[in-house]
Amino acid sequence: MEASEARAGVIRAPRVFVDPEAAEARLGLIGLEAHGTARPRVFVDLEEVEARLGLIGLEAPSAARPRLRSAVSALLKLTSGLTALALFVLGLELLTSGASGAGSLLGRLSADGPLNLFGFGWLGAYVVLSGSPVAATSLTLFDGGVITDVESFAMINGSRFGASFMVLLVGFIYYVRHQRNPDGLYIGVVALLTTVSIYTPSALIGLLALDQGWFSGVGVGAPPGVATVIDSSFGGLADQADKVLPGLALFALGVAVLMASFQLFDKVLPNLEPPSPRLERVLAFFHRPLAMFIMGGLVTLVTLSVSISLTLLVPLALKGVVRRHGIVPYVMGANITTFIDTLFAAVLLDSPRAVTVVVTQLVVTAAISIAVLLLVYQPYQRAVLGLAHRVTANRRAFIAFLATIVLVPGVLLAI
Repeated sequence: MEASEARAGVIRAPRVFVDPEAAEARLGLIGLEAHGTARPRVFVDLEEVEARLGLIGLEAPSAARPRLRSAVSALLKLTSGLTALALFVLGLELLTSGASGAGSLLGRLSADGPLNLFGFGWLGAYVVLSGSPVAATSLTLFDGGVITDVESFAMINGSRFGASFMVLLVGFIYYVRHQRNPDGLYIGVVALLTTVSIYTPSALIGLLALDQGWFSGVGVGAPPGVATVIDSSFGGLADQADKVLPGLALFALGVAVLMASFQLFDKVLPNLEPPSPRLERVLAFFHRPLAMFIMGGLVTLVTLSVSISLTLLVPLALKGVVRRHGIVPYVMGANITTFIDTLFAAVLLDSPRAVTVVVTQLVVTAAISIAVLLLVYQPYQRAVLGLAHRVTANRRAFIAFLATIVLVPGVLLAI
């Protein structure tokens, strides 16, 4: 067939002038034929030449690689997520089986009653740099009969006090690395003061609500099929471990497995640190208190960690994405949805009363936060920001603040 003939039904590439010698040089064909005189320029169909030389489709695999990488990444995330869930359930079962060992530890510490357990949860969150494992541990201790529902409630509250310390720690790191800029420390102090000022009345009202049974009808257990699978698989593993490990070692193993599950969840869930430009644009759009309140709750819901969502405040505020007056409502919102993972743990334990404990904490905290936001937000914000400014104004005041947040939980544990 002549090069100029068109094949029916085929879309052809445009024909251009091509120097055959240049084309052959480009395709590595020079030297295959005897040298001769210069050849005249002719019309050549590039697509047909490439097709005959087997070059069509050489670039196709590169276009498929991103899709393949995305599929592999999604599969790895799914596998990691399921592994994290399995570790979470196994950790809960190990903690429940080793509850007697934790009971002996609490006995040695003379930790008995809501105040002692509040201090224990507070200091425990300092040690593990997270409140979620400590809150889940409190539920397993309650489910194992080591502590009461009121003590479990107090320990969960203490864990949330301690979790906000992460913001201050990150702020201190920024202070050291960024020419002694005190803004990071200021943000950490604001987060701590907001947490303490909201959770303190929430804890007192919650204790009253538990005593009066305001939310007793809310308790639910795990679905029957789920409870059976957990008992037959993960419960069996915990029983085997109980046969070879003493109670305290088994409890420590449960804490380690639980922390490993949370770390794996952090890798699977969306990575918001450092904050992406998209997140910065979204947060910059919301500067009203109610919008920042909702945003704080949503970020914590996505990350399932108040430690992560609150530590994001430091780089975001230092960049000017989150303004100072937006820190307080953001922390208030984050401190509500942080109970979602604790509620999930209560359901998996198949303990309706544990669910009631968590729901009481969640509802009371949400009610107080919304009331403050709608009724007394401006004076409340001025009080928090003003106190934070005085604390970070000089070194002596800041050291006194640090001593307070370390000594208070220690005193509560000791009394």
